[in-house]
Amino acid sequence: MQRKTTYERQEEIKKAILEIIASDGLHALSTRRLAQKVGLSEGALFRHFAHKRDMLMGIMQDVQNGLLNDLYVISQRSESAEKRLHDFLCAHIQFLIEHKGITILLFSEAAHMNDAELKQKLRSILLTQKQYVSKIIRDGIDEGIWDAELHVGNVASLYLGIPVTMNIELVLNPQEVQTEIFCQRMMYLLKRILKKQNVQDFESNI
Repeated sequence: MQRKTTYERQEEIKKAILEIIASDGLHALSTRRLAQKVGLSEGALFRHFAHKRDMLMGIMQDVQNGLLNDLYVISQRSESAEKRLHDFLCAHIQFLIEHKGITILLFSEAAHMNDAELKQKLRSILLTQKQYVSKIIRDGIDEGIWDAELHVGNVASLYLGIPVTMNIELVLNPQEVQTEIFCQRMMYLLKRILKKQNVQDFESNI
């Protein structure tokens, strides 16, 4: 049997980290449990990643290479802003479902390890997502379909809460989460927030 490369082992280890967190929670993640899941000794784990921190940095790099690249492409397309926002949101949600536990892991570790580089990396990921969704919102305003009075940055910040909500649902109700249904629910709410307000709408909300 051909021996697996370091790259293949690293991919297995990162995947196992997320699976353990998704199924049993962050508290269940230990080097012993991780080694058992990938079929290695604990010592062998650290031949592929020198430190636990390197594992986390590798997962963050996957987010940049996978999710952020896909979201960038969607944000730059020539389609309508509404279509791009829908596809952007659904791609984001699909990535989270395929990489269960990733948001919980990154936020928890970055917060508690007090590692400046990890926190900066996470901040960069969040700011990049915010920039991409802000562009789509501004394009929709320029198209005349969304309210020009809205604060784009505030709406983009609100959008960033959706992945957190998604991860909570994945942890608490993993069998009930359906990508398309969740995407449509969140898109409906975003459109209600973004829509242009006319006098009748305003008066009905007073």
